Amino acid sequence: MMDAETCYRALCARDERFDGLFFVAVRTTGVYCRPVCPARTPAQDRCVFYRYAAEADRDGFRACFRCRPELSPGGAPQDSVPRLVRAALASIERGFLDEASVDDLGRALGVTGRHLRRAMEAELGVAPVELAQSRRLALAKQLLQDSSLPLAEIAFASGFGSVRRFNALFSARFGRPPSALRRRAAEAGSEAGAAITLRLDYRPPLDWDALLVFLGERAIAGVEVVENDAYARAIGWGETTGWARVTHIPQKNALRVEVAPALAGAIGPLLGRLRALFDLDAHPRLIGESLGRDPLLGPLVARRPGLRVPGAFDGFEAAVRAILGQQVSVRAATTLAGRVAQRFGRAVDTPAPGVTHLFPSAAALAEAPLEAITQIGLPTARARSIQALARASAQGEVRLERGEDPEAAAAALVALPGIGPWTAQYLGMRVHGFPDAFPASDLGVLKALGVKSARAAEERAAAFRPWRAYAVMHLWQGLAEGAFS
Repeated sequence: MMDAETCYRALCARDERFDGLFFVAVRTTGVYCRPVCPARTPAQDRCVFYRYAAEADRDGFRACFRCRPELSPGGAPQDSVPRLVRAALASIERGFLDEASVDDLGRALGVTGRHLRRAMEAELGVAPVELAQSRRLALAKQLLQDSSLPLAEIAFASGFGSVRRFNALFSARFGRPPSALRRRAAEAGSEAGAAITLRLDYRPPLDWDALLVFLGERAIAGVEVVENDAYARAIGWGETTGWARVTHIPQKNALRVEVAPALAGAIGPLLGRLRALFDLDAHPRLIGESLGRDPLLGPLVARRPGLRVPGAFDGFEAAVRAILGQQVSVRAATTLAGRVAQRFGRAVDTPAPGVTHLFPSAAALAEAPLEAITQIGLPTARARSIQALARASAQGEVRLERGEDPEAAAAALVALPGIGPWTAQYLGMRVHGFPDAFPASDLGVLKALGVKSARAAEERAAAFRPWRAYAVMHLWQGLAEGAFS
């Protein structure tokens, strides 16, 4: 957390680069805001600065209805947060505590609930339950202001067990019932539609074009499509199926997300997955300043300052796609992934042209006969690798989610047949969201760095730490643009 003087200077400047890094509460109004709030800047002696919105919630401040803190990008760089807390945060964002207790979460992370509470209070200043409640209320506020969902659906979509509790907590926190905010949104022009439409903010700059090119080249036929400056995909959540479509709103530093109404009950986790897919919580200023000092990367960073590391909407899907990409071209791997979806996935009906199938679950591929997997055009050894990954994922031996310990996650992956360090590090970049992941043996990386071996690449890339994953993206982008020819 920055000192109060630095925070106040950033607040006065309304510097977009600090959005999400801290929040400011005003004692005289009882409201807390993002540092980019357009409201009149309060005097410094009336300000209280917080690292997390949940801390302001805990102290009784209400979220601003103008700048909307619930839309701010993620906070402190993840490498500054202890791994246990990072894993707990990721689980809470996925809605773990909506259905389970803190003791259950502790057991899932290998510690006692008491130890987890102590760790989170020491690092974040709030208990896990307070953090989960803050998340639920923030999501409810967003749905009330941006969607036309009925109040009861909003309550359950936000993770509340009952409408009565939702109404009571919301009224206590915001000083008005949910229905009052809904009327306000309606007066502002909210309209009912076929899709739930929401907004995801980011810190500028964002290289949207590069993101779409990367995702488009790897889009799995039938599952996802990139066209008309938009990304669309099929989504399965339990027995429910649906779709999502994402476009860019550059003037608001945000993405516009349209989600099928059938997926309302999973909207919180789905938005989290989309944030990860487009790397919206990245700190481009911090990353650019670090990598820009390197003589090789400097010109590349200056050319594309908003380059992100594309994540994965579904970790298992991305892992299978990575195995299919071993020793073949990107196009060939995309073709094979499309065959997997057609052969083993479920057909879905969506309004997005070309989006027709869900990618199969780990359980579905784990049960598939080896011969059926090879029939899509795979060598037997590659098919065995996919089958082993599916079984390990279905049984929880391999966790393909953000928040996992990067070293443990990589070790679990390379223990499986057919998965080596390159695949593990590539998945570290995209699935586990590890900013320092580095596929040292990648041929493109070796060429761009002008070295012959993975060891030499590791030595050269030491200067890129702790942002080696972003350095890899710049090197790949530079190769695509002919910077190393």
